Amino acid sequence: MALGGLASTALADGPSPSETSYYSTRAILTAFFPKSERVTYKTTVLDPSLRTRLAQRLGYEPARDRYTIFVAQTQGRVDGYAVIDDEVGLHQPITFATRLSSHGMVERVEIMVYREPRGDEVRDARFRKQFEGRTAQDPMRLDRDIDAVSGATISSASMAVGVRRAAVLVEELAIGMSALASTANVPLAAVPAGLGTTPRRTTVSR
Repeated sequence: MALGGLASTALADGPSPSETSYYSTRAILTAFFPKSERVTYKTTVLDPSLRTRLAQRLGYEPARDRYTIFVAQTQGRVDGYAVIDDEVGLHQPITFATRLSSHGMVERVEIMVYREPRGDEVRDARFRKQFEGRTAQDPMRLDRDIDAVSGATISSASMAVGVRRAAVLVEELAIGMSALASTANVPLAAVPAGLGTTPRRTTVSR
């Protein structure tokens, strides 16, 4: 898989005392797409209409003004997509990555950086596997669709919100809205640093 000169994920405010990093951006993309010929990325700037549509689908206003989707390809065929993002847990952002199929189905979820002193049980494979096979059409509600990890309820809720957002973003920005992307596919050598490092907490409308 061609990755170019991809830099590791940068932290906006420096590491927290409890921070543990499990994957760099390069490492997670290699793990997600080991057989793909190339991985590029596409960044979409949200215009007012697109921001409104995302807010309607998500149930809350998107925190960013642009989102980046990674696209894995082999011989011109899309192998899948990946989103690197973060969602605030109890106090600190959880940086995570979601791999989705070419049709937008969640195939794998990994924690890239965990910054809280407690709650990292969300890294448990049994918890993460609950997201596999789900799409943007699935609500992914905690304690209804996704079982929380004992002792990590807030982190579990954050992951449920974040993974569903990744599915919606891929459906809207990569599969259904690719013509509105602000840039064409760009080799990863030029990928922007600092992906998934803006602390945020999402309040979801029920």
